[in-house]
Amino acid sequence: MIRRVVGLHGRGVGIGASIGSVIVFLSAHAAAQIPVPSVGGLVRIFNTDMAVLEAQDVRKDLNCTVTPEKPILSFDLKFHAGYDVTIPLKDLAGTENQLTILFRITPDSSKGEPTFFVQHVRVPLIEEEAKGEATLSGMVDLGEGNYHVDWLMRDRSERVCSFYWEMDASLPAKDRQIDLAIGANAVQRADAEQFNAEPPIERKSESQPLNIKLLVNFGPQNHDASAMRPLDTLALVSILRRISREPQFGKFSLVAFNMQEQRVLYRQKSEDKIDFPALGEAISSIKLGTVDLKRLSQKHGETDFLSELITKEMHGEDHPDAVVFAGPKVMLDEAVPQETLKPLADVEYPVFYMNYALNPQAVPWRDSISRAVKVFKGTEYTISRPRDLWFAVSEMVSRIVKSKHAKSSTPVSGQ
Repeated sequence: MIRRVVGLHGRGVGIGASIGSVIVFLSAHAAAQIPVPSVGGLVRIFNTDMAVLEAQDVRKDLNCTVTPEKPILSFDLKFHAGYDVTIPLKDLAGTENQLTILFRITPDSSKGEPTFFVQHVRVPLIEEEAKGEATLSGMVDLGEGNYHVDWLMRDRSERVCSFYWEMDASLPAKDRQIDLAIGANAVQRADAEQFNAEPPIERKSESQPLNIKLLVNFGPQNHDASAMRPLDTLALVSILRRISREPQFGKFSLVAFNMQEQRVLYRQKSEDKIDFPALGEAISSIKLGTVDLKRLSQKHGETDFLSELITKEMHGEDHPDAVVFAGPKVMLDEAVPQETLKPLADVEYPVFYMNYALNPQAVPWRDSISRAVKVFKGTEYTISRPRDLWFAVSEMVSRIVKSKHAKSSTPVSGQ
């Protein structure tokens, strides 16, 4: 039988046992996407596999436990859904093996077509007395809708583990106006790369496109963390993508910095799009676990860094239509001195702060960037959930457009 198949995105494999070689081997190969031979964009599914999927009977010839994860809307405005599957190592013991995972996702909508995913995982030689479990994971991206999943895994001996479940990806009534990044009843392979280039955006035909300046603190939620979590990076990149996709905006300046390192990571002058691949390369240079002795010797290093950054960027030669700060809260021992900011306060453009705070109740008071933005009579948004990002950007765009129109309609003195 012929069906469409796309590669499964694996989220890695973990082993609940102290067998180093097994851990390394499975982890290295679980996420590899195997190209699927096709003819005219279609691939052939083995009749035996299709029979298992159609039977809808839970099988455990190959002993495994499948735990589905319900769809969750993320900051990229996609529903992410997946599963974890555990297998006792003793059931994989013996000569080298290969696990083949095949599953299909079918929207309940009569218009939806099933989408098939496939992946192959090599299993190294495992000793007979091995204890513990191997855990594999998979993830897909969904649009809004209800879905049925038919899932199987088999080894070279044709032992089969199969499982079936339902998924509900739906927005609450109060969020119905949010435009998701994936259409309803659509299924896509999860993209592990956060910094892919943006596709072309159809901009509004304005004689002078709106010029937006972005100052983004790429830092973790926990200021003392030794690494950036993918979740934190995804949220900040999603803020940038959401802004970059606005048709009213035509020029983007970007300064990416990290407060812990007191360093500007990346700078892009006014361009018609954000260079996400270049930004991603710069972000990869962050090393939060290291300490610069020179920075330790500076008593107010972080305050001085933020003060100099704001002064330079708010008093630069460019003339943006809005300045947007974004990032997690920055709690410094000393705030940026008011006497430093007040000479810059009379700016002719609106200022915004998109404060990314997963748990705003944990630190309810203003941070150092918030205090600085207040001097500029700016507007602050707390971004804790995807809906916060959607509504904040929508309101921000409206404010910027109104500000631009107000300036353009104001008569020039002397005329």
